[in-house]
Amino acid sequence: MSEKQMLKGGEFLVKETLAEDVFIPEEFNEEQRMMAQSCREFTETQVLPQIDQLEKHDRVLLAKMIREAGQLGLLGISIPEEYEGFGQNFVTSMLTTEEMGKGFSFAVAFAAHTGIGTLPILYYGTESQKKKYIPKLASGEFIGAYCLTEADAGSDANSGKSKALLSPDGSFYSLTGVKIWITNGGVADLLIVFAKIDDDKNLSAFIVETNSPGLTIGPDEEKMGIKGSSTVQIYFEDVKVPAENLLGERNGGFKIALNILNLGRIKLSGATVGAGKAVIAHATAYANERKQFGQTISNFGAIQHKLAEMVIRNYASESLTYRASQNIDDTSQSYVQSGMDKGSASVEAMRQYAIEASIAKVYGSEVLDYIVDEGVQIYGGMGYSAETPVERAYRDSRINRIFEGTNEINRMVIVGELLKRAMKGEIDLMTPAMAVAKELMGIPDFGSTNTDYFEGKKKSITNFKKSILMVAGAAVQNFMEKFADEQEILLNLAEMITFTYAAESILLRIEKQKNSASQEKLLLLKDVADVYFSDVASIINKCGIDAVNAFAQADEKQAMLMGMKRFTKTENVNVIAARRRIAAEVISQGKYIF
Repeated sequence: MSEKQMLKGGEFLVKETLAEDVFIPEEFNEEQRMMAQSCREFTETQVLPQIDQLEKHDRVLLAKMIREAGQLGLLGISIPEEYEGFGQNFVTSMLTTEEMGKGFSFAVAFAAHTGIGTLPILYYGTESQKKKYIPKLASGEFIGAYCLTEADAGSDANSGKSKALLSPDGSFYSLTGVKIWITNGGVADLLIVFAKIDDDKNLSAFIVETNSPGLTIGPDEEKMGIKGSSTVQIYFEDVKVPAENLLGERNGGFKIALNILNLGRIKLSGATVGAGKAVIAHATAYANERKQFGQTISNFGAIQHKLAEMVIRNYASESLTYRASQNIDDTSQSYVQSGMDKGSASVEAMRQYAIEASIAKVYGSEVLDYIVDEGVQIYGGMGYSAETPVERAYRDSRINRIFEGTNEINRMVIVGELLKRAMKGEIDLMTPAMAVAKELMGIPDFGSTNTDYFEGKKKSITNFKKSILMVAGAAVQNFMEKFADEQEILLNLAEMITFTYAAESILLRIEKQKNSASQEKLLLLKDVADVYFSDVASIINKCGIDAVNAFAQADEKQAMLMGMKRFTKTENVNVIAARRRIAAEVISQGKYIF
């Protein structure tokens, strides 16, 4: 790891990432694949056969399934061995999250328990808190939930009204308030609850057992999707919480909430990758069976376009998710080697890659929404029937753009965090932005047309990044401290950043395989990159033009619009033929092919 070039979070925008320094899913080892297989078997044998019953708000069944997952060790994969877990790294936990993501609403319950229901204690708890609760959470004896949201405190979480009053003798807190949209709330034994102590300005966090007097759990909410997960309101009326159950520092709850959300965001992306693969398999199988006009519908170009595009987008999501996950792993390990304890190292690594986590969350959730929508379309009228898996997948997918911070909030985080780090001097955005501005005034370098395939694609990535730096640099100069109010331009920039990161992640993954993949596979992978780069160039161009037109004037505007045209120019490719080749392989194998 010492030889690996480790970029800080967000630095991908201004520094080149080498293919040799990224992790790709093709590199999973045998032990990791065996753990994934255990998750796959559990989903196929225990979850899917009972999913209809689970969606009837069967709390007994849900609790039983979570506890069974614990008995198999699936809840403790990333829990250190000293707390009776397997002690696996973050990338391994992401792989198991991906496999569990194929389990519809059970995946939500699983992710809530193993993520936001468990890790706040693991990362922020005292040693006695960890010894008391983590083994029980790892085994499934206790089921965890996370209580942050209130009726008037959603995206603005720190405005919550729940109160915790410290007793005169300092031995306990009296907790009062109402929490809503609590995943696993109906089956939970243990809650992470956020409230303000006395008249504090910031939240604090508490570990609360659900058998505490004064705690009432409401009925399960009726939802559009994820019906098999228990979502409830929880009422706290003068609930006595022992003082030793304060989690972390007083006033430190908001920091805990934000850092755990970073974790939840990238975990959600992993789950959407798995769900996407499952829907691709269902849609392909149906297209290979359904006959119209004397042939299976998989023979039609319109269906082939859909299948290929579903695979291409899921490939991008998978590539960027595991790239960021390994960054988190590597950084966490480097912090541990420098003397930081494991919990603090994990938290700091998550914070370091908050930008990438938000990118993964936004991109993964929107890719899955595209895949399930096209999955229903391929099924046609049958896709609208509750008898089909794509109908359930369609409903279940929609929450992902709202979970873990809405996609709008996450887009603001992507740009806002980048600019904040630039202001602090953590990332040098100004020097490359000024270089791009100077380049606009010079003679364009159109480069050689006879470049190596990967060098040509890398030049496109460099130019995509230049377009971002150009727009961001000019917008900051134009709006100064009021830039944060220009949400539409921030959204344009977030889109440009996200698609650039996805395109680069695809390219790095393919480049890393150029000497190991067969010639046939490499050609197919290049088809993926060709289609993706062609589409992304248009998206980046449109977002950049919209942003420039919103603030630039006269000669500056003309120069920047010319710059956008130059920076988003890509090689002309036959994307129809490329998609057909990808679709042919998908149809042949009947599943996601990578």
